[in-house]
Amino acid sequence: MFDFGIIPPAMFLGMVVFMLYGFPVAFSLAAVGLFFGIIGIATGHFSEAFLHNLPLRLFGIISNDLLLAIPFFTFMGAVLERCGLAEDLLEGTGKLFGRIPGGLAYAVILVGAVLGAITGTVAASVITMGVISLPIMLRYGYSPRLATGVIAASGTITQVIPPSLVLVVLADQLGRSVGDMYLGAIGPSILQVTIFVLFILVMSIIRPKSMPPLPKEVRGDFNWALLAKVLMGMVPSIVLIFLVLGTIFMGLATPTEAGALGVVGAMALAALNRRLTWPLIREAMTSTTHITSMVVMILIGSTCFSLVFQGMDGSRWIEHMLSGIPGGPVGFLIFVNIFIFILAFFLDFFEIAFIVIPMLAPVASSLGIDLIWFGVLICVNMQTSFMHPPFGFALFYLRSIAGKEVKTSDIYMGALPWVGMQIILVAIVIFWPESVTYWLDRGPKVDPNTIKIEVPGFGGQLGLPPVGGGNGSPQIPGLTLPPLNGLPGAPAPGK
Repeated sequence: MFDFGIIPPAMFLGMVVFMLYGFPVAFSLAAVGLFFGIIGIATGHFSEAFLHNLPLRLFGIISNDLLLAIPFFTFMGAVLERCGLAEDLLEGTGKLFGRIPGGLAYAVILVGAVLGAITGTVAASVITMGVISLPIMLRYGYSPRLATGVIAASGTITQVIPPSLVLVVLADQLGRSVGDMYLGAIGPSILQVTIFVLFILVMSIIRPKSMPPLPKEVRGDFNWALLAKVLMGMVPSIVLIFLVLGTIFMGLATPTEAGALGVVGAMALAALNRRLTWPLIREAMTSTTHITSMVVMILIGSTCFSLVFQGMDGSRWIEHMLSGIPGGPVGFLIFVNIFIFILAFFLDFFEIAFIVIPMLAPVASSLGIDLIWFGVLICVNMQTSFMHPPFGFALFYLRSIAGKEVKTSDIYMGALPWVGMQIILVAIVIFWPESVTYWLDRGPKVDPNTIKIEVPGFGGQLGLPPVGGGNGSPQIPGLTLPPLNGLPGAPAPGK
């Protein structure tokens, strides 16, 4: 463990102590980094000039165009949270599925997936779904544990479904394209929704009394009017999804430009629902400013820490420890996911992405692991940080909007089966990498050995004909040059 000295482990331990003490993460990272930077200079690990890289790195953070996608997607989600789109979707879908056991649970999962594809934020999805659907589910006989669990889980799907903020951050930290990260996340997103729906189906067969169908006077008749209402709620969402994700996948817009388009689309939807007001925009801008400032401060602190950590050979220390794990790449992935699952009890996904991922990415790359697969896998794992008791943020959001009749113990116990299903998805992605890479390999394949360059005028071959025609001038088809002895300064014939 101490092959590279005692300072790298001491830095890591110091970071943990600061966080356990409750100090703000951004300032803890910066303080540990600067403190050990002074130690590094004093012990001769590096000179003062090494720390001159820090201002350059901070400037790189501020000037990173990719990170502009974060405020755009956050603002889009904040507007959609307040524009009434979720209410319309849930009302129509709930009535559509309400005639079967677990119908409201199906509606919550499907609407949660749609909201995840247009908002990208967990808080917006969980709070919106909880406020609208939780009272209705409890009123008509749903088990409190099932109701709270399905609402929290439907919100955390947002972590994996593009345009997830987690995928944007991971793409930046791994040095990969956001578009490729989004494409890689399509398979796990579909699998996650499928697993959740199958769980509801099994529970509706085993324990139908815990999720009864809605009474006929509530759900109404199944007719074309109901289908039209559902479609009218879905079509604007699908248009917005295409506006954001379709333009990225088709190469028409960068993630930042797509985020700006999403903001325009979200404001248009709010205007169509007659909810585009100055108070709404002000609240959305305030929420966006808070989240963006938090992300940038954590990124600045983690950059200070990682620079000094690398100067102390910390990255080589991490690689030395993890590359010897038995089982090769699969053993490494299992260990890393257990480690991140435990860290997620105490840290949120931004902190994990900025602190841990830069340490793990070089090891994954050295083991031949595709970094898109690695990033999506970590994203799937980090969605559990919002669900597992006692510090899951989705559970806190749900507790804040649930009535007193819902016990905190019910919220925590109701989350456990869904955490188990998320862990199942982690295992699937580890042992079935094609669930991620399949969507990345759909483009045309070109073998470089089959490429042949033909240049007109040279007989179909790339090259020049032999030099040395009459009068000492090169002869090239289609090109006539004067004789060399006619050029100024050339020797005259016979001289």
